Order: sequence, then C-alpha cells, then structure tokens
Amino acid sequence: MYTDYSGVKTPTAILGTEVIELQALYEIAQLIGSAHNIDSTLAKILQILHEILRMERATLVVLDEEQNRLTIRASYGLTAQEKKRGVYRLDEGVCGKVFQTRSPFVVPDIHSEPLFLNKTGARRIVKEKLSFIGVPVIIANQPVGVLTVDRLFGLEISFEEDVRFLTVVATLIAQFLTLNRAIARKEASLREENLLLKEQLQSKFSRSSMIGQSKVMQDVFTAVEKVAGSTATVLLLGESGTGKELVARAIHQESARKDGAFIKVNCASLPDNLLESELLGHEKGAFTGALQQKKGRFELADGGTLFLDEIGELPLELQAKLLRVLQERQFERLGGTRTISVDVRVIAATNRSLEEEVASGNFRADLYYRLNVVPIMLPPLRNRQEDIPLLIEHFLRDSNSRNNRQVLLSREVLAFLESYDWPGNVRELQNLIERLVIMADGTTAGLSDLPTVLLAVPERKSVVAPAAFEVRQPRGFEAAGHRSLEDLEKEEVVNALSRNAWIQVRAARELGLTRRQLGYRIKKYRLVPPR
Repeated sequence: MYTDYSGVKTPTAILGTEVIELQALYEIAQLIGSAHNIDSTLAKILQILHEILRMERATLVVLDEEQNRLTIRASYGLTAQEKKRGVYRLDEGVCGKVFQTRSPFVVPDIHSEPLFLNKTGARRIVKEKLSFIGVPVIIANQPVGVLTVDRLFGLEISFEEDVRFLTVVATLIAQFLTLNRAIARKEASLREENLLLKEQLQSKFSRSSMIGQSKVMQDVFTAVEKVAGSTATVLLLGESGTGKELVARAIHQESARKDGAFIKVNCASLPDNLLESELLGHEKGAFTGALQQKKGRFELADGGTLFLDEIGELPLELQAKLLRVLQERQFERLGGTRTISVDVRVIAATNRSLEEEVASGNFRADLYYRLNVVPIMLPPLRNRQEDIPLLIEHFLRDSNSRNNRQVLLSREVLAFLESYDWPGNVRELQNLIERLVIMADGTTAGLSDLPTVLLAVPERKSVVAPAAFEVRQPRGFEAAGHRSLEDLEKEEVVNALSRNAWIQVRAARELGLTRRQLGYRIKKYRLVPPR
C-alpha cells in the first residue's frame, strides 16, 4: 500500500511495475517543475522512491569541488548523524567506483561485497540479505554525484530493471541540478549587477551620505570633487539644515587627508572665554579651573581637517588669532609661550551673509577673504524638490531600521511632503520622518499623523510656489469664514493650466512644482482640458 501526493491510497499489488514507475516519475517531474528549494526537493524525490517503490535509505552523494570528495547532499531513511558520516574519497567504496567509472554498480548482498563500506553505519543491525544499487548522476558528460538505494533481497524485480529506472531518475536529478546551477549563476549575476548599480547610484547621487539628483546638487558634488584634491580653505554657505557638515566630511573623505582626523567645532555653542581654549588649547594654570594642559582642536586636527561651523558667531578678538593660524599655521596655547606649528585644512560654514557682517563691522574683512577662497553654496530644500523623494526613501529606510519598524507613508503624506517648502531644510525633513516612524499607530502614516503645526501654519512666502501651495491641512478642514485650502489649490492648478494652454510642463514650472506633482493634483481633482 502506498499513498500518492493526491492522498489516494492504492494497493501496490494491483498495479504493475511499469505503472508504479510511471507514477513515481510523474511525482518527481511535478516536484522538479515547481521546486524552489533544492535541498528539500531532493529529499522529497528520495522520499518518493521509498514510498512508491519501497527503496530503502535512498541517498544522493555529490561532488564537493572545494575539498575534492563525495558527500551526502540529500537522503531519506538516514539520521542526521548517519548523513554526516557519509563522506568518501573519489576512489573509495561503491560510490567512488560508480563516480569514477560513470557506470551503475549493483551489490547483490552488502555482507559479501568488500567495496561496500557502510560508512554511515545505517546498516549495522541489518542481518538479512540486502542489495545495494548505485547509478551515476552526469551533467555535460561529467559525473557530479551518485544516486544509491537499498533493495530488500528476493523481490521479484530484476536488478536490470532497477538500474534502468534509477538511471532515469538520476537523469531527472541531473537536469534539476543543472537548472538550479543556472538559476544560482543568474542570481549571482543579478546580485553583482545590483551592487554595481548601487555603486553607480551612490557615485551619482551621494557623497558621504549626501543625496540628490537635482542640477543644483550635482553642481555641489562637482565642486566637492574639484576642491577635495586641493589644500584650499573652503567656505560653505547656505541656510541652516542644508547639510554643510556632510559636505565638509565629503571634502575631507575625498582628500589626501582622509586618513587624518576630522574635527568639528561649533563656534556658536561655546562661550567666548572657552572658545579660544577649545580651538588653541591651554597650559596648566592659564586660568581658574585649568588644572592640566589641554590640546586645542587645531592640534588634534594636525594632518587632517578642522570644520568650523557657524563661523559668523566667532568673536572679533578670536578672529584675529584665527587669521594668524590660517596664514602662518602657527599659534600659542592660551597661557603658553611655545609656538606650535600645525598642518590643518580649515573648512568653515555659516548661514549668515558674511559680506553684510563685514559691512556692519562684526566680521573682519581680511579673515573673510582668507576663508572665502573656495565658496560653495548649498541650496535650500525648496529649490531641489526633485530630491525630496530620494531623501524621504533614505530617511524612512534608515529610521525603520533603527527603530525596528516597517512604517510606510500614504500617498497623501508623500504629496504633502513633496510640496511643502521646508524652512528647516533637510534637517527638518529628517526629523519629521523620524517622528512619523516612531509615532505612527499602524504600518502606514497618514495626514493625521503629521504635526498640527505643520498642517495649519499661517501662510508664508516661498520663492518656489504660491502661498496656496505652502499651506496644507487635513481633508475636510475649513477655516472659519474661508474657503477650504483644497479649493484654493484646485483653483490655482486650473488657472495655471489655463494660462499655459494645458501644457503641464509649463504649468508645473509656473507653480514651482515638478511635473509628477502637478500630475498628482490633476488626477486628485479629476481635471480635464476643455474641448
């Protein structure tokens, strides 16, 4: 009696041998045609040999090319320990003989065959006569393994018939292994191609975690590449939150100083009386509380890069000392007399207009010109809207990983984020994504998860889009005595499309939107051009 994979039980006695073999081959072919895991599929093939044809301890031994030996890849009827013991040299035992001769081998009685080694130990308690059959598994005229089974001695089935059937099964297994190898090569090729594409995307869109495909960011990347190889002082300009520290790190990492230290000092975070000690260091007893000598940031950055953030906050007295360090590469610690020489590249950053500070007398003109050797302007996020989806994807993936969550953003939230003017720039976007990931109740963050202050802020001017696009509120919200913001937005879209003869590229440019953002609004309000 055996049970096939449809659950039907059929007495073996009423079926002819050929019918049983065809049933077994059909089951094996079905397995191979829908296989996803090679090891489990091979094990099921051997299970079929046992359940349908009563073949005991079916085993597939394959070539381990790294160690040049034969090991058991799959089996049925062996314990894990017995399977582990099944290791053979290429010229050892029945398996070695079948592998080297590429021909089947029949052992009528394992107790009288010296080549039968029983390395697995699975047949130690077998006292009756037991036959053993092995057939080669061949791919492209080369042996790759051996298929073996035990048969109880005395069954009215000839060895020739068993060998013929097992040879067919070995051929199916060889085809399955060939297909699996082709899939593995394809997957390896795809992984390699994927890594290459990621490297290309990283090269194109990112420099030390800087992300952007917009024209303005490509200009920043180009400037970083050009200035990194020089020793020139760099001045990074732009609004707060635009990523000036990332650019400074990128310049350092792509320079010859990348193996040196990258030291950051925020000139606005320390009181004036401590900032000089922080930058230049101090000697023991230089002032009250100076209990020991301390090296300043310039010394610590020797051979590397010193990043002076918020340089516009530097007090005038310290500006003169900084100018000397930049010009002469020398200084004395606070309270000291020994002149110290350093080799430091300085990168400064500010969100102020230093030209205005110079004009008002708050910043030394000579220091400004010394810092402004290579200025790089970082654009605000509202001027690089096409980068927002990339940044959202990056911050969302990073925050989900860090917080062990799998939060997604709804289409409405994505549309809002892409049209918002981001006064806090990239830093504001990053912090908002972090908040959404942490605070979202479900797996998808919707408009209701956005901070109220973000949705209902007063109208503010934007250099990119009309005020109607800078104010966002949840659906259904209407300010008392005013039209809803969605009505205002719809009217602006319709008017822009009408003025531009429904040419979406021109209308999007007028509204300060990308074409995809405008397309979303056209679909949202179900707008159609007039006939």
